[in-house]
Amino acid sequence: MVSCSNRIVQELRMFKIFCMFGGKERGVTLIETLVALAILGIVAVGFLGALATGAKAMFTADERTTAESLARGQMEYIKNQGYSDNPWAYTVTSSQRSSSQQPSWWDADNPPLLSSNYAGYSIEASAEDFDVDGDGTVEVPGDDEGIRRIMANIYHPDTDPDPVITLEAYKVNR
Repeated sequence: MVSCSNRIVQELRMFKIFCMFGGKERGVTLIETLVALAILGIVAVGFLGALATGAKAMFTADERTTAESLARGQMEYIKNQGYSDNPWAYTVTSSQRSSSQQPSWWDADNPPLLSSNYAGYSIEASAEDFDVDGDGTVEVPGDDEGIRRIMANIYHPDTDPDPVITLEAYKVNR
């Protein structure tokens, strides 16, 4: 009988503890539900904000990578052409090419149009007299010491009127 009374005492203690911690509740109150939904909403907004920021960063990185690839390809194309004694500039897109000042090699080997994969991108390439002493002016126009400064600006007008990337190099008359 001693062991039975100990068991009854233990069960009474458990029942008392159970009653102290809400053993009489039958469900979740409206306030508890609203608090839980508010917390879930705050977490969801934070998660969606991070997702949107990540998507934008991925788009920007893809655009810059594509622009850099186009600029490097255009620089290689220009470096493989003959040296042109006069300053020149041209623009290439996926559907047309135009030139305000044509390089001497223009008629023999026009720059290729961009692939349709790069629709929306444009390349503005130019070569100018080299500033030998670096003061910002060319003292004798046309006297470039056999060096031209070449620039390739890549634009994606759907996203920004400024160049996505500008690549500069030098071409030497050899």
